[in-house]
Amino acid sequence: MGPDVDLGWLSQRRFVTHKRWRGGTWGERRSTRRGQGLEFADYREYTPGDDPRRVDWNLYARLDRPYVRLYEEEEDLAVTVWLDGSASMRWGEEAAARWPKAVHLALSLGMIALLGGDLLRGMCARPAAAVFGPLRGRGRIARWEQWITALEAGGASYVRASLQQLAAMQTRPGLVLLLSDGYNPEELSAGLATLAPRGHEIVLLHLLTPDELRPSLRGDLRLVDTETGRRREVTVDGAMLAAYRRRLEKWQRSLRSLMGKYGGRYVLLRTDLPLKRLVGESLRHAHVVR
Repeated sequence: MGPDVDLGWLSQRRFVTHKRWRGGTWGERRSTRRGQGLEFADYREYTPGDDPRRVDWNLYARLDRPYVRLYEEEEDLAVTVWLDGSASMRWGEEAAARWPKAVHLALSLGMIALLGGDLLRGMCARPAAAVFGPLRGRGRIARWEQWITALEAGGASYVRASLQQLAAMQTRPGLVLLLSDGYNPEELSAGLATLAPRGHEIVLLHLLTPDELRPSLRGDLRLVDTETGRRREVTVDGAMLAAYRRRLEKWQRSLRSLMGKYGGRYVLLRTDLPLKRLVGESLRHAHVVR
C-alpha cells in the first residue's frame, strides 16, 4: 500500500459528477429506475405480485386503496483512471517526484471507485497500452494495487493513441480522470476529439512539480528533453525566469481552454502535496470528490 493510502478514509469519499447521463441526475448519481433503494420516490397502485411489505398501510387506511412505495436506486458510475506513461512523467526529485505521486494518486482514485461500488477501468498510455478491468467491488482492491504499482513510465508519448483506444473500449459514458504532465497538448487534443463525443465527463489532473512551478535553477545550463534526448544550452537569469512564468501561465490557460472546448475540466495538482491533501483538499475544492 502506498504512503498515506488509508482505506477507511478513502471509503468515505465519493466522486462528484457534473454531467447528466441516462438514468442519473446531476451530481448525486441517482437512477430513475424504481426499486428498493434508500431514497423515497413515489407511489403507485398495488398490483398482484407486489411485496405486501411495500404497501403503505397508513395511506391505505385514508384512501381505502392499496399503494406501494417506490424508491430511487443508486446507480453505479463508470470510472476510468488514465495515466500518462511517457518519460517526462518521471520528472522531479524525492517526495515531489511526479511519477510516484501520480501512481499513488491513481491508486487512491481507483480505490474510491471500488470502495464505492463503481465500475473501474484503468489504462496507462504506453507503446502497448496497459489496461485494467473493468471491474467493481472492494474485493478487487488488491488486484488494482498490484496492477497500478507495477507500471513504469518511459519512452515517447502515446497519449493520442491511448485515448483513441479508450474511446473504442469504453462505450458506456462515465467519469474519465486523466493524470498527466500535459506536455503533449497536440496529442491530448487529438485524443479528446475522439473520446469526448462518447459522452464522458473528462477531468485533466495536471501534475506539476515545485521546480516546474517555481524553478530555482540559475546560470549556464544544458537542458535535455527526457523523451527525445534533444539538448539545448541556455542561460537562466531573471529575465528568462520571468518569461518562463508567462509561458507557464499561458500553457495552463491553453490546457484549461482545451478541456473546456471538449466539455471537460482542468485541475492543477502540486506533486509536493501529501496524498490526503491532494484528494481531501485539491480534488474536493475542484468538486471531483466529496
